Amino acid sequence: MYANQEWGALTETVYYILLSLFTPLHGYGIMQNVRDLSQGRVNLGAGTLYGAISTLLEKGWINQLTMDMDARKKEYVITNIGKAVVSGEIRRLEELIENGKKIVGLTGQEVI
Repeated sequence: MYANQEWGALTETVYYILLSLFTPLHGYGIMQNVRDLSQGRVNLGAGTLYGAISTLLEKGWINQLTMDMDARKKEYVITNIGKAVVSGEIRRLEELIENGKKIVGLTGQEVI
């Protein structure tokens, strides 16, 4: 059993935010990293990002790093639970790909 059977499939946005936080980042850094990881395909708005951050903090998948009270930028980092969720999502996505390849008959990089 993998973690996502308990927590469900991740949205693409949450997946990329969690991947971004394997290294501590502030909000704008997360936005840039998600854009870079997705090769410009996913662009997070501030409202989407901070809504997701709030949810991820509540679930315990990320933590806010303790910072100087004068610091304007809050940094976040993924937790061990968050890492387990990402690992489970990767296994779930691999299963989807493998089953799709079997049904469609793809063996490599063919395009239908």
